[in-house]
Amino acid sequence: MSEINELIEQRIKKLEELRQSGIEPFAGSFYAEDHTSDLLIKFDSATKEALEASPASCSLAGRIISMRDFGKAAFAHIQDITGKIQIYFKKDVLGGKQNLIKKLDIGDIIGLKGRLFRTRTNELTVEVKDFVFLTKSLRPLPEKWHGLKDIETRYRQRYVDLIVNPDVRQTFAKRSVIIKAIRDFLEANGFVEVETPMMQQIPGGATAKPFRTHHIALGIDLYLRIAPELFLKRLLVGGYERIYELNRNFRNEGISTKHNPEFTMLEFYVAYKDYIFLMSFTEELITNVANKTLGTLKIPYGDITIDLTPPWPRIPMLDALAQSNVPSEILNDREKAKTWAEGHAVEIKGDVSLGKILDEIFKEIVEPRLVQPTFIIDYPIELSPLAKRKAENPELVERFELFIASQEIVNAFSELTDPMDQRERFSTQVEAKIKGDEEAHWMDEDFIRALEYGMPPAAGEGIGIDRLVMVLTNSQSIRDVILFPQLKPEQ
Repeated sequence: MSEINELIEQRIKKLEELRQSGIEPFAGSFYAEDHTSDLLIKFDSATKEALEASPASCSLAGRIISMRDFGKAAFAHIQDITGKIQIYFKKDVLGGKQNLIKKLDIGDIIGLKGRLFRTRTNELTVEVKDFVFLTKSLRPLPEKWHGLKDIETRYRQRYVDLIVNPDVRQTFAKRSVIIKAIRDFLEANGFVEVETPMMQQIPGGATAKPFRTHHIALGIDLYLRIAPELFLKRLLVGGYERIYELNRNFRNEGISTKHNPEFTMLEFYVAYKDYIFLMSFTEELITNVANKTLGTLKIPYGDITIDLTPPWPRIPMLDALAQSNVPSEILNDREKAKTWAEGHAVEIKGDVSLGKILDEIFKEIVEPRLVQPTFIIDYPIELSPLAKRKAENPELVERFELFIASQEIVNAFSELTDPMDQRERFSTQVEAKIKGDEEAHWMDEDFIRALEYGMPPAAGEGIGIDRLVMVLTNSQSIRDVILFPQLKPEQ
């Protein structure tokens, strides 16, 4: 029998002994009146003498994370959602419950009542007057509380990761604060939150490969959405002027430190504006969130510091390629671009357009250099089937992407409102799909019909929430900011 199984057997034996003595090791509830952090703050300056002169009572519920038994007494630490505090069991004080201390294990969840005092080392401690078992832990915590180190196990058993690594809980607490700050900012600027379908007959709004499912009652295939864009723009047609949706998207693509097939996206749309407006609005949104959640615009990220102080550079995509020593003669010649890409280990799949080839070169050559916040603007039309053409150069569109820490955080553009142009763009995408581009956009007749009723000029933006949280929490992998990232099946 392995050491782990042996420890589990010992804990099961204790559980059975508790039940035989009439004690239920999985209680129904415990109405704790205090949290550990509140006690530590409230009584931070209380002296040993003051606590003895005016005893302070408390009741807590939480998990035992350390324990030392000294025969007639025992010390432990109990942890709740706010932190941990030392507790003290004096066996002659507990009367009939003193024998139950031997049934306690690290990992058990208990409820207790007691009084506060300071030890000889001046540590604020709770002397336990009474306690109850709330949940008996049958599995020992990893490495006897030295922390869960194995990365794969941390992601797969996030529940244990959250118990033993307090900094992980802090990351996800910050994530919640960041999302709330985003909502507050948008709503303060007149945006209304809406909800659109996650199962769609036509997966649109982005160039990505979808996940497919089947609806039995309707007898049709449906797709998990790759973006909410086309439904949100239908709402602009319907009369909404400022809307946003913050929810999940699903894209059937590779898994990496920057990609998870299920991810959180914010998309928002504002009528009568363009992508120039959105660049300034994006600076304001992200700096507002950083100041509210972190209190600074200088963010540590790995070995560097990200400076979010606006304004951020705005560089046309083709200029960014040229500035990265990509030869100018390949920027307008598909065959030369493909040859150059293949000669520089840039993988080009299928019979794709010049714009697609340049995009792959950009990802490999330029993107790693975009550490500080940078807007890359004015993309080739082949990459942006839903964006408005630039009036002065119809081969480009009014689009930008924001890069921070060498990764795309934001994608935005002035919206295409011409239904005839939109149909032509969709047709080009359909041809690309026939040639093997699995990420090409589908034809969506109903969306074109919506545009034929008339959509006001508008600008729309998508922000990858997981990647933004990575930057703001100094997390190097997207798996560090998703509670349950997608993993291969456990062997």
